[in-house]
Amino acid sequence: MAVIIEYPDVMAARQLAVLNLPFPDLVKYSILGVSVALLLLAVAILLWQIFRCCTRTDVTQDTGDYYLASYTTPNFLVAPRTTDAGADHERRSLSTMELEEPSEEKVSGSLRFTLFYEPLPSRLVVTILQAEGLQRRSQAHRPHPFIRLRLMWQENQEAKRLKKGEGVPHALCTMLQEWHTRMVRDSCSPMFGEQFSCDLLRQEDLPGIIVRMEVKDFDEFSRHMVLGEVRVPLRHLNMCYPLELQEHLQTPQKDPVGEVLLSLKFLPTAQRLEVGLLKIRTLQTATNADTALYARIIVQCNQCKLRHQKTTAVRQCQVTVFNQVLMFSLPEFPPQECNVAISVYETDATRKHKHLVGQLTVGKDKRSENHHWTLMMRSVRQPIALWHQLLT
Repeated sequence: MAVIIEYPDVMAARQLAVLNLPFPDLVKYSILGVSVALLLLAVAILLWQIFRCCTRTDVTQDTGDYYLASYTTPNFLVAPRTTDAGADHERRSLSTMELEEPSEEKVSGSLRFTLFYEPLPSRLVVTILQAEGLQRRSQAHRPHPFIRLRLMWQENQEAKRLKKGEGVPHALCTMLQEWHTRMVRDSCSPMFGEQFSCDLLRQEDLPGIIVRMEVKDFDEFSRHMVLGEVRVPLRHLNMCYPLELQEHLQTPQKDPVGEVLLSLKFLPTAQRLEVGLLKIRTLQTATNADTALYARIIVQCNQCKLRHQKTTAVRQCQVTVFNQVLMFSLPEFPPQECNVAISVYETDATRKHKHLVGQLTVGKDKRSENHHWTLMMRSVRQPIALWHQLLT
């Protein structure tokens, strides 16, 4: 019987023979060269990122006349403390560019109405008589006009302006009462003959009231078209007897009814947009003493309308503090066109009745870009807060 003894050197040689790959030396050296090249590329990228982090400097932002509030943490549960001087500076730093320019559409026609003030019950009576010469949408379409009547009260900023030496006062308006007349079908010169009255609490408020009458064309399937408006300030009118007036229709204008402190934060990695509603400043009157405010926010990105979100209702005061942040996931990156539309509503204690207080829009489109949006894109991952005007 023969015994075969294998020595260690022979066993190691057989293992090396098994591990040898069946490739020529040229392929082996090529794979080794590619591996070394990838390793050098990774090291170069790492060194470049380290160099960028070491040489990065903070970008100084030219805020101009805007009030820029930067927060180190995204927690808005505690309202920032501001003095009266700071609040006045914030309100003075509002952008006047946010007032929408009137459209250049042709407006024709006139409106005839009467105004009368009864001193004893402190009552204002407005009678809509007739509209004449209203324009048509087309030759085949005759308008179905009706009139929306609003009593707007404007705060008196004359004393404040003279005291502080401001060049232009920033006056806000609030709506005291709103009515609608009946609709008259197929008429360019409709007759109304409807009377509306409102009881005023103080006679001193009469000079600050503006009667705003909007003539609209009723549309059953779309938005009503505004044919024109008439504004009548009651400051210099003698209404001890019924005063009949006939005014030409003018291009509709927007009224500033409040100010909104809005915060925007962009997260490029997560493709999210954080919209923070911090404060809303409105005029406090006896008609809205027991009301609450809430906001409805809509984000439209690259012609794609995202799901709207609402804030919780907060009891209304002169400066209503919300400190609420809503998050929106953007469908595409980067956002070429993105608009944030905020609508503020006023509701009663039962939360069953509501009406629109005002709206504002922030964002960018193909033609222009909002200043707030520009600051947000310069400071990604950092909330930027600015005051905006609320228009109606």
